[in-house]
Amino acid sequence: MANAPQIKIPATYMRGGTSKGVFFRLQDLPAAAQLPGPARDALLQRVIGSPDPYGKQIDGMGGATSSTSKTVIVSKSTNADHDIDYLFGQVSIDKPFVDWSGNCGNLSAAVGPFAISNGLIDPSRIPKNGTVTIRVWQANIGKIIVAHVPITDGAVQETGDFELDGVTFPAAEVQLEFINPAADEEGAGGAMFPTGNLVDDLEVPGVGTLKVTMINAGIPTIFVNADAIGYTGIELQEAINSDGKALAMFENIRAHGAIRMGLIKTLEEAAKRQHTPKVAFVAPPKSYVSSSGKHVQAGDVDLLVRALSMGKLHHAMMGTAAVAIGTAAAIPGTLVNLAAGGGERNTVRFGHPSGTLRVGAEAGKVDGEWTVTKAIMSRSARVLMEGWVRIPGDAF
Repeated sequence: MANAPQIKIPATYMRGGTSKGVFFRLQDLPAAAQLPGPARDALLQRVIGSPDPYGKQIDGMGGATSSTSKTVIVSKSTNADHDIDYLFGQVSIDKPFVDWSGNCGNLSAAVGPFAISNGLIDPSRIPKNGTVTIRVWQANIGKIIVAHVPITDGAVQETGDFELDGVTFPAAEVQLEFINPAADEEGAGGAMFPTGNLVDDLEVPGVGTLKVTMINAGIPTIFVNADAIGYTGIELQEAINSDGKALAMFENIRAHGAIRMGLIKTLEEAAKRQHTPKVAFVAPPKSYVSSSGKHVQAGDVDLLVRALSMGKLHHAMMGTAAVAIGTAAAIPGTLVNLAAGGGERNTVRFGHPSGTLRVGAEAGKVDGEWTVTKAIMSRSARVLMEGWVRIPGDAF
């Protein structure tokens, strides 16, 4: 039998925030992969190098972590109110599926720059110098992201002095506004607080009954107090990711919380929905040393947060989870708000394993229900490589 030759597909490898991913224009994908379905999923898995029983993604573009096993598809928007449509695929490392259930807040910072550089934005809108505002339709969850992309000499500015903990080198700042970030009914059960409560008792077999805040904002997230599960809030990755019992506990919490949030109906479904919901634990401020050796003082932050993504403790903080943190912190009575000292606030700075991050949120009550109109944070983005990615022609 003849072996199928490799095909090449135009692609760009980009960093956005503390994540990396392979970016495609929808029009550049093979016809079979331009529509949702098994062909698209198989193609993206092969590009990233999954499923890989070795967990290394050696034969693909993935980096064998949740932060680097990511794909993005961008196209001109069919909606007159938006510039581009952005679809995010979280590729499982060792299992044969792509999770389309949520957004990647970090890669959201790279979508606007990618669109400009790849001809998806009318050139007449690009200033010689200044900032261009890109309205992004986040197709996974049906929400609007407004990206403010810096322009120098008519091109996207990528270098700069904006520093982001979790990213080694400074770059240009990209400001992001997540408009009405509470997940919609299709994406995550409807209300910002799906149970109607700011704090719930969640029964988790083998763990106990935990106080939790379950919120749909940015991405569905389950917050629990660190001390309730035996932690202090200053843990780094190795303290969690090397502990199989701890990882199993967090997955148990995640699965039972997903049922209470209305995201799944059975525990078995959680295995096919790894990207959402997230689980995070919170604690009041304490001094600690970050993964880079940076000393974070208790007075530098309002609270501590550690979050898990795709079954592992994240090395910094997912952008969408940062939106959830900022939103929950702005609502008096949530576990996040209480860990930050309680009261009303519209910004919060939290400590994560790589350092600190500031996020703002505008929240209030409408007809007795909490709503959030906007969450704001800054990220950076940079092209790492561009050209073509190659995969065997019979891989999809």
